[in-house]
This record gives sequence, C-alpha cells and structure tokens, in this order.
Amino acid sequence: MSTDKARGNGPAEPGEDSANGPAEPGEDRSNGSAGPGKDRGNGSVEPGQGRRNGPAGQGENGQEGGAAASSGPERTPDGHHIVVKGRKWRATDTGIPETFRKELVAELMSARRAVKSRDEHARDRVQDAKVALGERGEPWWEEPTEDGLRAREAATIRALLRHRAGKTICPSDVARTLGGEHWRDLMPQIRDVAGEMAGVGEVTVTQKGETVDPCTARGPIRLAPGPDLAGMPADGE
Repeated sequence: MSTDKARGNGPAEPGEDSANGPAEPGEDRSNGSAGPGKDRGNGSVEPGQGRRNGPAGQGENGQEGGAAASSGPERTPDGHHIVVKGRKWRATDTGIPETFRKELVAELMSARRAVKSRDEHARDRVQDAKVALGERGEPWWEEPTEDGLRAREAATIRALLRHRAGKTICPSDVARTLGGEHWRDLMPQIRDVAGEMAGVGEVTVTQKGETVDPCTARGPIRLAPGPDLAGMPADGE
C-alpha cells in the first residue's frame, strides 16, 4: 500500500487548505464553529447514521456520538456536511463516541498549531486526525471498502498514540471509535493492521509490558508508539 493510500489521502474539500478547514474570525482553525465550552471539530456531534453501525443513539456511553445538535454550525439536511459562510465542509462522523471524538479533536488542534510553527510532521498529523474523524478519506456515511477502512484504522491508531504522548492504547479503543455497536467485528482486522504497522516501525505491540509478535500473540495486546512513528511530541510540539 502506498504512503498516500495508507494515510487515507484524497482530495481536500473544495477550497480547503491541506491543513486547515474553515474557521470563524479569532478561532483556532477546526472545521466550523463550536458552542461555548465545546471542543472544535466539524460542528457538534448529533444523532445520525454511523459509518457501519446503523442509527447512532444519543448520548450512549462508549458506543455512539454523544452531544445533540442544538448548537454549532448549520448542517445539510442529511447531516453529512456543515455549512460555514455558504460553503460546505464534510462533518465529523456522528458515530464516534464523545470520549474518543474529544481526543481526536485535541490531536487535530495540536497538529494545526504545529503547522503554524512549521513542524515537518504537522501535515501528516492533520491528515491522520481528519481521516480518523471522518473528515477526509472515504465518506463515513457509506459502507467502507476494505482498503478505506484499513487506512482509517491505521490513521486512528497513529492519532490516538500521538495524543496520548507515549502511553499505550488498546486495539478496542480504535474499534470503539470506528465501529459503534458492532465494534467487536473490527478487532481481528485492527490487530492485523497493527501487525503491518509494527512491521514498518510505527507501532510496538506489547503484552504484559513485553514486546510480542502480533501475528502469534494470543490474548489481549496493547499498542505503543514505534521507533519510526513520526509526529510524536519529542519530534515536534
């Protein structure tokens, strides 16, 4: 798989800077305005259709998107895009649980600050965070292709590892982010994707604190940043 495909690269929305989406005057850029006290992603999360998990419930703990759309930018009737100053931008996947959405938005905001400081890895960080959020890559409201889903899983692994700044993540964190109520169905593929990433040094797979071969390990595993994962705090911000 090419680097672009692995990162979910595709054309940006019309007129979109490769790192920055629309922002209201005085806001740190993160596609669209947000209500008071909310992280700035592409609008507030509202009940909607998940990528592969059916209708997303409102405020279900750890499974579906949490906040109702009583505030935030205007959305298109289908909920797939926000409208800012008359222009449409792809909305964040409404099926992402609020806890993980906040982590990914925080990583996106950090990456955008790194763009302004000309960090060499910043744009890759922006790309991964936006693919994980569903703002780039394959449309989150459509059934994904296998390649598209694997690219989004890899982007989510990288984004969460960077946000957690050296701490490990569980493959189930990625599955819950992307899979909604059917998150367990994604676990075998995510472990396989993690194995590929371990092969190129982006992640280290551990079990009880010891590095293991993801192809042969049995039981729960954790994912740690690999030696070649670019964009970690030591590399930039």
